[in-house]
Amino acid sequence: MKRTRRLRTTKALRNMVREHYVHPSDLIYPIFVIEGEDIKNPVDSMPGIYQYSIDRMDEELERIWNAGVRGVLIFGIPAQKDEVGSGAYDPHGIVQEAIRYIKMNYPGMIVIADICLCEYTSHGHCGLICGEHIMNDETLPLLAKMAVTCAQAGADIVAPSDMMDGRVKAIRDALDNEGLYEVPIMSYSAKYASAYYGPFRDAAESAPAFGDRKTYQMDPANAKEALIEVEADLLEGADMIIIKPAMAYLDIMRMISEKTNVPIAAYNVSGEYSMVKAAAANGWIDERRIVMENLTGMKRAGAKMIITYHALDAAGWIREELREY
Repeated sequence: MKRTRRLRTTKALRNMVREHYVHPSDLIYPIFVIEGEDIKNPVDSMPGIYQYSIDRMDEELERIWNAGVRGVLIFGIPAQKDEVGSGAYDPHGIVQEAIRYIKMNYPGMIVIADICLCEYTSHGHCGLICGEHIMNDETLPLLAKMAVTCAQAGADIVAPSDMMDGRVKAIRDALDNEGLYEVPIMSYSAKYASAYYGPFRDAAESAPAFGDRKTYQMDPANAKEALIEVEADLLEGADMIIIKPAMAYLDIMRMISEKTNVPIAAYNVSGEYSMVKAAAANGWIDERRIVMENLTGMKRAGAKMIITYHALDAAGWIREELREY
């Protein structure tokens, strides 16, 4: 008889032979920064998540730093929006100023700038519009300009999430033209048109005013198409890729990890977070065990990094686990 249980008899033995671990350095925590002063707005659909004005960000940044999480993904919410999303690429826009603040006060923090127009446009779409058509090529220079201004403000990484064709090349060329050769691109290469994004759109105030994003985000029914997207982004200069969402797309993560050699980030998105929070609040699940099982599943599927709203809780649980050894 093959006795596979022999290696499960004690916690110490299970830890010794464990294949995958989640470490605080794997985690990236999203932050929502809003224009204004003395603002800490709760996001009702995402328990424990807030919009912060820059003068209140230290409350969150100290928690992040003390938790041992060293990566943050920044989303900006401007006071004014317009048809062309001008706040996105304003050198002194909300996200650019937030980046400067973080790098000045927490120089060891890795700051990732989300590059997209949706939070800044009056219509809520990720690109320029003509009627109800989202224009691709006309959007690219604005995304490139946003990436440059964020990098000049101090962003360590730029992460285009818009899903316009050709945006990675446009951003790489623009960065290189400004001498920003060393700023890597973490591209949302396989970003699906998912129902899991609802709570995020409350937090980022980015719901589209008309239609949906199915003409530019990927069809959830398609797997092989993700390979085409990833290959295109890598050829255009992407250094890392993001798979979004995570839980319903672990097969995509595994497939991509087997086909490429670049670091993969899983985005454990708002809907996934809020469902866990709601079930835990009702006493239906063990939140700690569920979260760590989910995050471990993402690592097992091939993710090197995990963008997650659970990051601070997870980092605390990991530290507790290490103390018990």
